[in-house]
Amino acid sequence: MPRRTPRNVLDRLRTPRRFPGFLKSAAVCALIAGLLTPLSQAAVAATDATASNDYCGGQCSDILPPGENGNATLAQILLNQAFGTQPSHAEDQLGPYANLATGYSALTTDKINTFFNDASFGVASDQVASTEKPAGRSDVTIVRDKKTGVPHITGTTRYGTEFGVGYAAAEDRLWLMDVFRHVGRGQLTTFAGGAASNQGLEQEFWRNAPYTEADLQAQIDNAIASNGARGQQALADANAYLAGINAYIDASDSGRYFPGEYVLTGHKDSITNAGTIEHFKITDLVALGSVIGSLFGSGGGGEVNNAISLLAAQAKYGVAEGTKVWESFRERNDPEAVLTVHDGQSFPYANKPDDPQGEALPDAGSVTQEPLVYDRTGSAATTSATTASATAAKTTLSSAKRGMSNALVVSGKHTASGHPVAVFGPQTGYFAPQLLMLQEIQGPGISARGASFAGLSMYVELGRGQDYSWSATTSGQDIIDTYAVELCQDDYHYLYHGTCTAMDKVEQKNAWTPTTADGTAAGSYTMRVWRTKYGPVQYRATAGGKKVAYTTLRSSYLHEADSIIGFQMLNDPDYVNSPQTFQSAVQHINFTFNWFYADSQHTAYYNSGDNPQRASGVDAEFPVWAQAAYEWKNWDPATNTAAYTPASAHPNSIDQDYYISWNNKQAKDYTTAPWGDGSVHRGNLLEDRVKKLIAAGGVTRVALVKAMADAGLADLRAEDVLPDLLKVVNSSTVTDSTAAAAVSKLQAWLTAGAKRTETSAGSKTYANADAIRILDAWWPLLVKAEFQPGLGSDLYTAFTNNLPIDESPSAAHGPTGSHAGSSFQYGWWSYVDKDIRAVLGESVQGPLAQKYCGGGSLSSCRDILISTLKTAAGMTASQVYPGDDQCSAGDQWCADSIVQRTLGGIKHGKISWQNRPTFQQVVEYTSHRRGTL
Repeated sequence: MPRRTPRNVLDRLRTPRRFPGFLKSAAVCALIAGLLTPLSQAAVAATDATASNDYCGGQCSDILPPGENGNATLAQILLNQAFGTQPSHAEDQLGPYANLATGYSALTTDKINTFFNDASFGVASDQVASTEKPAGRSDVTIVRDKKTGVPHITGTTRYGTEFGVGYAAAEDRLWLMDVFRHVGRGQLTTFAGGAASNQGLEQEFWRNAPYTEADLQAQIDNAIASNGARGQQALADANAYLAGINAYIDASDSGRYFPGEYVLTGHKDSITNAGTIEHFKITDLVALGSVIGSLFGSGGGGEVNNAISLLAAQAKYGVAEGTKVWESFRERNDPEAVLTVHDGQSFPYANKPDDPQGEALPDAGSVTQEPLVYDRTGSAATTSATTASATAAKTTLSSAKRGMSNALVVSGKHTASGHPVAVFGPQTGYFAPQLLMLQEIQGPGISARGASFAGLSMYVELGRGQDYSWSATTSGQDIIDTYAVELCQDDYHYLYHGTCTAMDKVEQKNAWTPTTADGTAAGSYTMRVWRTKYGPVQYRATAGGKKVAYTTLRSSYLHEADSIIGFQMLNDPDYVNSPQTFQSAVQHINFTFNWFYADSQHTAYYNSGDNPQRASGVDAEFPVWAQAAYEWKNWDPATNTAAYTPASAHPNSIDQDYYISWNNKQAKDYTTAPWGDGSVHRGNLLEDRVKKLIAAGGVTRVALVKAMADAGLADLRAEDVLPDLLKVVNSSTVTDSTAAAAVSKLQAWLTAGAKRTETSAGSKTYANADAIRILDAWWPLLVKAEFQPGLGSDLYTAFTNNLPIDESPSAAHGPTGSHAGSSFQYGWWSYVDKDIRAVLGESVQGPLAQKYCGGGSLSSCRDILISTLKTAAGMTASQVYPGDDQCSAGDQWCADSIVQRTLGGIKHGKISWQNRPTFQQVVEYTSHRRGTL
């Protein structure tokens, strides 16, 4: 099946041929000339804007591709589409980011900011590009630097500061903010067009958070009411931020320099300026927050799929042995798993109970997924549309959430300077414009620089303060439970505490017509969700012969707004002044994240999220009956609040020798929802490199950047699994010439470091290209041949629904799709590793319940590996890399390449693959504020 990059908003703008014919002719020049005249904005004369409250000593750096400027006028979009011209600062961070892949080996201290930005506070006077007073206000100034165009907002009042933050956000990301407020409300197709990808995107998020306007407002009211003075300050900040956004909308509308996508999607007229750009309101921020929380901070789910695979295992092996087999593949607490907190501390959570209670497993074969989309018309009824719906549903209901992001933090005890060093950042995908934006905010009670999600940038969400930096990775612990509600009367009533109760029906009706940006034919549909007190209905089945609906209850459901308090604290220099106060701040964030901290003396870690206290005996892996005995402790369905595990029960640490995280297991006995926390995880790529640095001592920023970059080019399967596969293959002489040649190429690649890297910068050809092609072809063949005969087809298929077998850079079947950079998060590498080592007779802690390769026979296993290796070696590049809408068949480099997926009218070129955070910081503080540590 050809791979396709998920198509997002305005993806049809990628090539000039998609525009009407008149735009391809010389007339485009005349049109552009006519549009350029009203686009200029008045700017105040540049002034010195350097800051003095910076304790990093010039050793803080950051990067966020493709560029800060995510807005483009219609003229700029047309120039980009016709001639490839880039608006100022639209992609000036893409080149430095991409170049690290081939430049890291020669990295020196003085070259760090060749690949990163100087993230010092303020702007030197000779580097000021512009200074403006938004809306003529005297209490805030926005300075932009020459190199990157990042806004540095300085206010003398809190209101003015946040007004300026909102104004700058709209200057840089107005169109993107508008797109995602509509995504959060399930209205993307009506706003931006009915492309199948747009249909899938709005369905994915609305299924998870089907909020009404009243729900969104209630979130704000509850968050403010429960947080005292900080809640009131957050509300005032949000209102000032919105005022700044709306002031820019008005100014850009009257000045006719608003984003050109509004014209291309039919919201504005380029000639008369007729049409409206709707003002933002406070509930839009919650809608935006629900999207970001769902994407990166809502671990859990998948209980129904878990139940299906358990039933398949029990059907294959019997209840006792089948359960044992299932548990061995689940790897809840694998003793060989790489840990972030590795000092022996235990943080028990979501472990298997000794005597499970309340399980509501479905009757075999009875599960059906609850429909979301009804009354399809026109293009909503096409095959591409229904396929997009199926993909969206699978993504939403899986426990294999997008993880991404990594962190490397080393204590000052092991650095050359004696100060901690950190290289960390979120891996949020690659988009044009980027979901995140850079900014510096200096005002009363706020002092920070870093990245924030567009439209939620009242505060810096990942970045640095005056003398500390922080970052996050997605953690994935289970805060979502599935309940089986017993039906009564009909399919839309259920028993709640013995009373037959009606479900709530929530609907969103969408319709669209073709536009210049999206020529998808007219269509419409209705999204319909049935809500219960236990959350939205996701499946229907029978359990013990009773008709049930399976619902999902998330602890952050109806509470996406709550996390604003934690981010406010992180930006407050009077609050965060130590590792302990940092941990206190992030405890107020209810999304599931791993948080990391570094200042000049200390490092720290904390795992955030509202972890519900489950009833005794409840196994978080499986659905339970919707009965009072199995509800979360102190759960109030009216507010969806409950008793949560205390802060001390969350994995946390201060001044451990080092921390690594790449969405791996947090700590001993702390079970995460996604499968795959076993002996081989991409976290091992960081762990192995950082441990070597620690052993050698004298760690520097350069050394840690090199370790990150080196891991980011490694093929996890090759580095950590291939050596044992070759042990089996070479357990006797390989006589087949095809297999022998393949083994030789694979071994040479291993010797060279098992990287997926170009022969030279810009060559667009991999070194060891044949070996890479062979492994890409071999992996899915060997996994199936190794496990399917022993597991049987049904159980093998069920397990692949729990955990995909592969996520190579070019794989389109992993959770991230293709051309997305992030790779090797989900796969069967741990299963292959444990099984092959067992067949070799090596020691395995936490082994699989049985030996699978060749039934446990070394010679039979060898035969399977050689047979599949020969098949793989015979596959052509065109077969392994079949081509997609980005690449021609057989183009290996292109198949791996990273694409900045278009969310607006500006497109960018591909860059070579790196498995690396999108926004990244490199920090080493030299001093701190007196008396605060």
